[in-house]
Formats: sequence, C-alpha cells, structure tokens
Amino acid sequence: MLSRSRKFGRYPEARWANCAFGTIQASIALLVLLSLVQPSRAFAANPDLETVLTGSRQRIEKLDYRLTGRLTRVEGNGKRTSHKFVAKAHWFPDGLRLLCEISGPGSEKTSLLLHMSVSGHVTIEAVLPGEKAASLLPFERWNDPLVGTDFSYEDMVESQFFWKHQELLAPEKYGARDCFVLKSISGSQGRTYYDSVTSWIDRGILYPVHVVKTLRGTGQQKEFIYYGLRQVGGVWSATQVEAKLQGKPGSSILVIEWGSGKANLGRKDFAISPSHAQGEKVK
Repeated sequence: MLSRSRKFGRYPEARWANCAFGTIQASIALLVLLSLVQPSRAFAANPDLETVLTGSRQRIEKLDYRLTGRLTRVEGNGKRTSHKFVAKAHWFPDGLRLLCEISGPGSEKTSLLLHMSVSGHVTIEAVLPGEKAASLLPFERWNDPLVGTDFSYEDMVESQFFWKHQELLAPEKYGARDCFVLKSISGSQGRTYYDSVTSWIDRGILYPVHVVKTLRGTGQQKEFIYYGLRQVGGVWSATQVEAKLQGKPGSSILVIEWGSGKANLGRKDFAISPSHAQGEKVK
C-alpha cells in the first residue's frame, strides 16, 4: 500500500482516477441506501408500477363486503363435491379481516378468521371440524387443501400486493383484455408458501383476471382465473374464481351467488367461535 501511495504521488492522473473511482463507489452505496430507506422513489421511476400497486392496494383497503356462494371441487372424471361458502371482510386501520364459514355436505363446518396487516403479514385462526374453540393455524398447514379443494388457507387473501419486492413485466393480452403483468416476489423471509405470484391485471379497471402462483421449493404452479367481472356500487368483483393446480386433474371453483359491497361491518362482526356461528344462524 505504501509503494502504491508513492506511485500515485508521482503520477497525478493515477491519483485522480483513484479518487474518481472512490466517488463512484460512494455514490452507488448512497443510491442503495436511498432505495432501502425510501422504496417509493423506485416506484416513481416507473409510473405504471406505481399505478398498478396503488390501484391494487386501494381496492383491498376499501373492502367492506358480505357474500354467500358455493365452493366446489370438480374431479377429472367430472364428479363434483360442493360446500356452502359464507364470508365477510372489512379493512380496519390495522389491516384486513376476513371471516368465512364453509359447510360441507354433512354437518362438518370450517370457520376461518384471516388478518392481514398493512405490511402484508398474515395470521390465520381456525375452528376446524370436531374442534370446539378457535386456535391459530400453524404455518405448516397454510398450504393444505381447503376442504379438499385446490384453494389453500393462504389463498383466501391477496397478500402478494403488499410484499416489498414488485416487478412490472412486459404488458400482455389475456383473452381480449389488455393487461399489466405484475410479478410479486416474497423474498426468503416472507411468511408464505409461494416464491412468487404473477398477476395479469386489466389496465382499465385494475382488477386481476389471471394469476399464477409458484410454490417454493418445488416450482409447482397454481393458476387462478377470474370470470364474470362486474362493477356494483363502484366496486369491481368477480362472480367466479377457478383454481387449477399444475399436474393435478380437475379444478376448484368458487361461485358467488349473493353479495353486498357496502356492508358497514365493525370489529364485533369478526368474532370466530362455534357459538357465534350458531347465533348468526338463529338470527
């Protein structure tokens, strides 16, 4: 190092080059620091990315609905198994709460309360068939089939739009619709079974029409297709969502038969317990 210093003393142009290189390194470090501290500035460089993320997040942050429908598993041979599906959701200052109850062909019943924070962190409480009280669903079960369908417990909320790593791919058509293509990456620390989620989002209404989720480790993909998009009271929604797991015959379909997009729900509406469910039926 000493010999190099003497050489730079003899050659001013070398000393200048070394100084310039150090300045470049410092500038790069500063840019990396700014991108970590103020990620919104990265979105500002890509207005389409900011449009997609802002629109998708605001759509979820305005949720206030009740709905009823059917959750059906269609086997490869055409055999169908249907469950009654009842759900309600509302965005509170601390995030989204979604309460759903799924009743099977017999007397079995599954109740779920999902909470997604403003940063996309998800927790799931459940009362599963045979249980008498709600408990936290272990993360190891989040990817289990929900009542035997291709939907998992985790699939009940769209947490991918709140992940930190977002990338806008080249625009594409999906059917007749012009779409933004958004790739959401969970990162190694993300509490999810998915490595990434790619969403085809209609440019005009900023609502997803096609979603592909890639599972961690295996790379297996799960496809979601949204049918019957409609706007009621200024709120866009789908009347059917179909889920298909790569390499598995058949698919599962969630059909919405009735819904209200302005349910005026409060925290008292999101208590999960068998007694609460029975109380709502009596009403």
